[in-house]
Amino acid sequence: MSLVRSADAHPRQNRGVPPASPPIRRIAHLDMDAFFASVELLRYPQLKGLPMVIGGGRRRVDEALRQAQDERGIALHEIPASAFPLLKDYVGRGVITTATYAARQFGVGSAMGMMKAAKLCPQAIVLPVDFDEVRRLSRLFKSIVRDIAPLVEDRGVDEVYIDFTDVPGGQREGGRVLARLIQKSILQATGLTCSIGVAPNKLIAKLASEFNKPNGISIVYEDDLESKIWPLPVRKVNGIGPKADEKLERLGIRTVGEIAAKDRDWLIANFGKSSGAWMHEISWGRDERAVVTESEPVSMSRETTFDRNLHPVRDRAALGAIFTQLCEKLGDDLQRKGYVGKTIGIKLRYDDFKTATRDQTIACFTDDGKTIRQTAGQCLKRVPLERPLRLLGVRVGTLARAGSDEAVTPNRAPETGARAQGSGDANATTASLF
Repeated sequence: MSLVRSADAHPRQNRGVPPASPPIRRIAHLDMDAFFASVELLRYPQLKGLPMVIGGGRRRVDEALRQAQDERGIALHEIPASAFPLLKDYVGRGVITTATYAARQFGVGSAMGMMKAAKLCPQAIVLPVDFDEVRRLSRLFKSIVRDIAPLVEDRGVDEVYIDFTDVPGGQREGGRVLARLIQKSILQATGLTCSIGVAPNKLIAKLASEFNKPNGISIVYEDDLESKIWPLPVRKVNGIGPKADEKLERLGIRTVGEIAAKDRDWLIANFGKSSGAWMHEISWGRDERAVVTESEPVSMSRETTFDRNLHPVRDRAALGAIFTQLCEKLGDDLQRKGYVGKTIGIKLRYDDFKTATRDQTIACFTDDGKTIRQTAGQCLKRVPLERPLRLLGVRVGTLARAGSDEAVTPNRAPETGARAQGSGDANATTASLF
């Protein structure tokens, strides 16, 4: 849908009375505010307003704090902030899951290495993720949303798209009335806040949900493209990554409006047919994607971050064993969940934090760990392996349900010599690479 208004000609009925206009499409994007950190603040409200990061490895922080609480006879919310571990004392290779807004002011953000973040905000309190509580509250806030507006697309643990179009109150004040009801209901049930953007489509709604964080509501109408969307940096658009951003910068394009000012053919010539055409569409606010209430996973993956950097040559045996284990576990995941796939890829992150990915599509769908290992090993031959590695991952995409017409028969290696040969190939890859 374009954000540019168009006049629809409605045929008049016999009595000369125009038919009722269909409701205007209103799509909301709801994003929980610093979700993982906010979950911890429910347990430790005394930390509210302080810089805090969530992440790192599994530690016994809560147990230690509770033990101190029991010994001193005080409640969890009475534990002084000085008793909590600080980021400056963190040693490890973990990454930040999320940070409070007080910590973000120092440049700390999601997916940043903990050691790097410690240099930016050493005074930040650091706590591990409580996955059980996060999942519980995620299920709770989504059930609340569905009770109010049933057309909900799950986009992860802390965000959803909602179709407001035909929901009572979804058109009032552009959707603000319904958004306010959802915010209030989530706060009452969970103690957590969220930010909501409401717009004519998913693309603009996601951008709008960032306008007034935390605990904000942003309404974007069709006529707001030039004033609210075009001034945004191109990196704000979901789908424009660092490489595209860098190329746009080289071409003198820094805002969404500057993309819109370029001719479609010029964008295609510089970014390719698919990406160039997509950039043209999004810069003019066009997005026809529906809110999908049920969807199949696009891919499954397994990855691990090492406790220390591992070198592809010196640590070849260890890396080979880890890689094989990841592939076998991924095969088990696919079989357990009833999926097969045919695009197999790898992910490496080097000691300088640069990431390399490669993938390869095979002829038949598979859920077999050895087949995944063999193909992933071929992908390894196409990446540089001179620098030490801090992360290794494997992924299977182009998924289909096992046994479906699309999947035909999973490409399992047979029990005879073919399986032995496949295993030998995987070992040969380990020997030649790691």
